[in-house]
Amino acid sequence: MTSASSKSFPALPGQKLVLLASTLSVVTACVMVVMKGITLYLSGSQSVLASLADSGLDLLASLITFGAVRYAKAPPDKEHPFGHGKAEAFSALFQAGLVFASAALVMQSCFHSLQHPEPVRQSGLAIGALILSIVLTLGLVYVQNLALKSSQSVAVSADRMHYVTDLVSNGVALVGVILASLGFGFMDAVAGFLMAAWFVWGAIGVLREASDHLMDRALADDDVARIAALIGDDERVLGVHQLRTRLTGPYIQIQAHVEMDPALTLDTAHQVIIAAETRLLAAFPNADILIHPDPKGKAEAHTNVFSGGVFSAEGPTDFDLVTPNKA
Repeated sequence: MTSASSKSFPALPGQKLVLLASTLSVVTACVMVVMKGITLYLSGSQSVLASLADSGLDLLASLITFGAVRYAKAPPDKEHPFGHGKAEAFSALFQAGLVFASAALVMQSCFHSLQHPEPVRQSGLAIGALILSIVLTLGLVYVQNLALKSSQSVAVSADRMHYVTDLVSNGVALVGVILASLGFGFMDAVAGFLMAAWFVWGAIGVLREASDHLMDRALADDDVARIAALIGDDERVLGVHQLRTRLTGPYIQIQAHVEMDPALTLDTAHQVIIAAETRLLAAFPNADILIHPDPKGKAEAHTNVFSGGVFSAEGPTDFDLVTPNKA
């Protein structure tokens, strides 16, 4: 029996892209905060205020992501033998809280604006700033998408949510400023309300994703089936059961029991497991793997708290999955 965690801590594919995305996120947020702050001072637009509030929180969230992705990739230590991956989920929770706070402040400001409307000054400047914000955000989201194609970083995913939200909010703000400049002043505040509502919806999505990692949610059914197939892709593996998976930041953890011929030597069984780990790591390079061998037909029940398929009452799960008997 071997564990992938016993090997040297590897550099994950896409890790450089994750670090680059987090750095560009901070730079982009700084540029947009300065630009929108100047524009708000000159124009007084509530739509720009809403967009500035979002960018300000994006900057704070980006700084948190910048630190979280670097801390999460630190190798396991004595106090954290399973690594530090969940730091990303905690950062995502914090980001969601910031978004909820931002939405409340923006709604309050927009309500005040509806009660005491003021014309938008320097509407051309506001429009130009919002268009530039959209261009910068598109570039950043493109880099974040590249990073997420090769990494399951929940921190980068949450950060991307902020900037996808920015695309929508800047678009709504742009429409609001244009309509306000045409004489429909109340539309500026209405646009701010719509953006605040969008912030809340995005924050709920981040909370769901972060909770999946903090609550050790299993991988998708297709991934679990693929893992079982990869482990069983050896004629000496006669069955796979008690296959468990969980998300933990940029990593996944895989545990399984495999059935083999009792006549196999310990050395041969060890080599079978090593080969299975190699196949899994080729498909899931961010995996920490623990595989336990059982002698076919002679294995005694394991007396641990999760043994016995106690979670199979509502149907088969990856917890009690068993591959077809090859014997």
